[in-house]
Amino acid sequence: MAMTLDEFETIRLIDLEGLSQQQCAQRMEVARTTVQAIYAGARKKLAQCLVGGRELLIEGGDYVVCNGNNGSCSCHKRCGKRP
Repeated sequence: MAMTLDEFETIRLIDLEGLSQQQCAQRMEVARTTVQAIYAGARKKLAQCLVGGRELLIEGGDYVVCNGNNGSCSCHKRCGKRP
């Protein structure tokens, strides 16, 4: 079972960091309804993997990993790599 990076990020922000869907949407710079749809799909995949013992792969999507030197980084200094 493959989970996209967007799905992984919604799980991380909502379930691990405890953000609301609205806060998650702001952080990801998308609409709350988009986050809601992504999150629902991600949770279904997680449940299928946990209940069915399936392997979970995280892959795909367009992304840039912040190296702390990119002036256009969208992490807004939350990644801890920028002063």
